[in-house]
Amino acid sequence: MTTNELGTNGGSDTSSSLSQSPTSPAIARTGREKQRYDEHEQRLVAGCIPVRGNPAVKGGVEVLMVSNKHNDGLIFPKGGWETDETAEEAAARESMEEAGVRGTCVYVGEFKFKSRKKALNASGLKGGCLARVFVMDVTEEMTEWPEQKKRTRRWMPAADAIEICKHDWMRDALRTWASTVPGLSSLVAT
Repeated sequence: MTTNELGTNGGSDTSSSLSQSPTSPAIARTGREKQRYDEHEQRLVAGCIPVRGNPAVKGGVEVLMVSNKHNDGLIFPKGGWETDETAEEAAARESMEEAGVRGTCVYVGEFKFKSRKKALNASGLKGGCLARVFVMDVTEEMTEWPEQKKRTRRWMPAADAIEICKHDWMRDALRTWASTVPGLSSLVAT
């Protein structure tokens, strides 16, 4: 099976083959000066499901989850899609900033959600968000990354990630991706 078939590196155990990088850019982007909005004034965000093959776990694939900013739940990396980048670039940037990983991205789909925090639409009113989600076949795991003091990261089997993910829309994205992966589709029946 190929990377595109699995959305992973082919199911091999990558814990020893991942490139280890000592550092990444020192700071994460902040602010919303370059934030994108769609024609319905929804805030556009991009997210990434970082994955690696591991034949020792059920389904043969692990997902990297990170703690949210309040440290009261696990999520996959996501954040604002800015005007100077594509959705894929934004998803990859968020994965590097929040989880300290890099790799190859494949599009999963779009998912709508209402932000629980003060996400404002282009008119300054609280509004919805539209996330473009990708799966990342992780090729590099950094030992230092911009948000490592704010977040913890944890590799886990895909089925566990779906079960414990904090947000419903993220669970939907995880299920959508997993339903296309041989060996995982039977694990994610809702």
